[in-house]
Amino acid sequence: MSYIPDNVANDNQKPQKIKSYWQEVRSRLWHNRPAMLSLIFIILLIISAIIGPFVTRHTYYEQNLKLSNIAPYFEVYEAKTANEEPTYFFMNQGNFKLYEVTANGELKGILRAKRRDMINKKNIYQFGEIQVILNYASLPVQLQDTNDQPLQSIGTWWNKTYLFGTDSLGRDILVRLLYGARISLTVAFVATFVNFFIGIFYGGVSGYIGGMTDAIMMRIVEIISTIPLTLYVILIMVVLESGLLAIIIAIGSVFWVDMARIVRGQVLSLKTLDYVASAETMGANMWQILIGHLLPNAMGPILVTMTLLIPSAIFIESFMSFIGLGVSVPMASWGTLTAEAVETLRSYPYQLFFPATAISLTMFAFNFLGDGLRDAMDPKLNNDN
Repeated sequence: MSYIPDNVANDNQKPQKIKSYWQEVRSRLWHNRPAMLSLIFIILLIISAIIGPFVTRHTYYEQNLKLSNIAPYFEVYEAKTANEEPTYFFMNQGNFKLYEVTANGELKGILRAKRRDMINKKNIYQFGEIQVILNYASLPVQLQDTNDQPLQSIGTWWNKTYLFGTDSLGRDILVRLLYGARISLTVAFVATFVNFFIGIFYGGVSGYIGGMTDAIMMRIVEIISTIPLTLYVILIMVVLESGLLAIIIAIGSVFWVDMARIVRGQVLSLKTLDYVASAETMGANMWQILIGHLLPNAMGPILVTMTLLIPSAIFIESFMSFIGLGVSVPMASWGTLTAEAVETLRSYPYQLFFPATAISLTMFAFNFLGDGLRDAMDPKLNNDN
């Protein structure tokens, strides 16, 4: 019986393929389920914001005051007559009006009362030989028959005409939500990319030069970070009109300080390595070393920071629009949609639910993606073992 040393490779065993750093990052990110689901959500959101308004049934500026404040679902009632097709209708709980719908949930229009009894607080509707009474003498408002017995609904139907309902002016909330996604994502991405370029070069120069220059540049960063962003927005609005440009300039002018701190810390730790000293010996100047050596090796933390800055920019834009410092009418971002919905929260809560949910899901998605990138780019982690 012969003995085969452990260090002798088996002929049938294939040599392991060595993965590069970015291949390992991609592999770890692929196995991070929350990060991948978040990435899919972000891609679908961007595609929906770009092409969604073109494939919907309604336009952004279309208004129909007769169909204002219609919920995305409603409790339907049926009025059957002997010689006619049954009539389907529902009551709007906000304005106590009846609306007719088709058998598949399409809105047909508002129904007019045959007679209004102001003394007894009743509206009488006529469907052939059938009468339906809307009794608003006491709460909750009820639909009754001629014997004052409550009508029984045939079920809750989804609004096929306006999937997300309508607002106070009869505009489709879904279309306005998609246009709001355009505004919010545009502000977030533009501001983040502006911060990306300003932050990496400012922090890179500060960390590479060091000394008194680094101290002065970091004191400037600290001064900028201590002034509230709202004050910047107000000062910019003194010069510029309130709108998309003002909010982009406001966020882009002060939001880069976090990126500058991250890049400075990375450059301080990398500039002491041997390959930087070799580049300096070969005559490379500061910009060649920063762009060619230091920043590419610090790209992992930079990408993670940029990913985490996007949800912060979305939240800041939404907050500014919510308090009236963002985009102006008729443009609508998620913040302005939320501000408009707060006024009718008690009667029509669905108008607040959809923009608030969009803001929350988008912020969660970018945060999960940023956490996934941070874990995937950490060389100390190895999920294969």
